Amino acid sequence: MHSSSPPVLKEQLRQEALARRDGLDKDFREEAAQAISAQALGFPALRDVTPVGGYWPIRSEVDPRSLMEALLERGQDVALSQILHPHLSWRLWQPGDVLVKGGFGVREPGPDAPEVFPKCLIVPLVAFDRRGGRIGYGKGHFDRAIAALEKQHHTLTIGLAYAVQEIEQVPVEEHDRLLDVIVTETELIRTKPV
Repeated sequence: MHSSSPPVLKEQLRQEALARRDGLDKDFREEAAQAISAQALGFPALRDVTPVGGYWPIRSEVDPRSLMEALLERGQDVALSQILHPHLSWRLWQPGDVLVKGGFGVREPGPDAPEVFPKCLIVPLVAFDRRGGRIGYGKGHFDRAIAALEKQHHTLTIGLAYAVQEIEQVPVEEHDRLLDVIVTETELIRTKPV
């Protein structure tokens, strides 16, 4: 175990995991994203929940767009996050909607899209462990979003990741929110009974 403080350790783990994720072959990433989407779509707890908050992929993140489109086809509403730093707001999304470039280069819905409060969040991540610990990009947007939504209703959180992003233990800090489920191309990990 490293002896450094959680933020320092997290940054080191973040860089290592990003290097592994970035190193994946593009074709592999596309195939894995399809497998991950199919697994998530078949997850019973995701079947009737609406709206579902998703994300627009950046860098080498798992691309959730086929999953979001399949949810819409199934009759569920899908929202994308809009960064209103330090918070996230969620706005309804349909394929073909014009997205604007938001904070951190993330594409997000425009201000006219209706705001909603998701009952489930599809969460991107850099690294994870089997307890549901998650390392993101270090801005805390998703942790704050989950905390805010939890005040209104239970929010199912599903992390999407490639298997190579798993680490032994995420150094969890007080503000961190553990994920309920993590879906990789090889398995669906339930971190606690859902």
